[in-house]
Amino acid sequence: MKTQMGLWIDHRKALIVTISGDETTFLEIPSEVEKQRRRTGDSPLKGSYEAQQVPADDSSQRAYTAELDKYYAEVISHLSKANAIFIMGPGIAKTELKSCLEKNRLGERILAIETADKMTDTEIMTKVRQKFA
Repeated sequence: MKTQMGLWIDHRKALIVTISGDETTFLEIPSEVEKQRRRTGDSPLKGSYEAQQVPADDSSQRAYTAELDKYYAEVISHLSKANAIFIMGPGIAKTELKSCLEKNRLGERILAIETADKMTDTEIMTKVRQKFA
């Protein structure tokens, strides 16, 4: 039996619709990615301020990238069962996910990628069903 999956994704959540035969399921995967992380440590206003207490400039970017990689790995773990994948979303998350799928040798399963603004769960299901009809 052929398994087809469509998803709407951004950096906050992924909504996956799975069509397998006559059965359709819906799964939401929330992201724990924080774009603007809080600074930790001492404040220069509270006392001593040494260069060693200041985090590296790219440490927050590295932490953000690591969180995104973890999020995409979770999404890919659900998509690995699909024979065909349809990806949509408003920002760059869809192209980042495409790159991750290609690294995991699932790139040939991607049917299409479309830009789609915010959508309700029903609109996402309808769009996925139309794409695979």
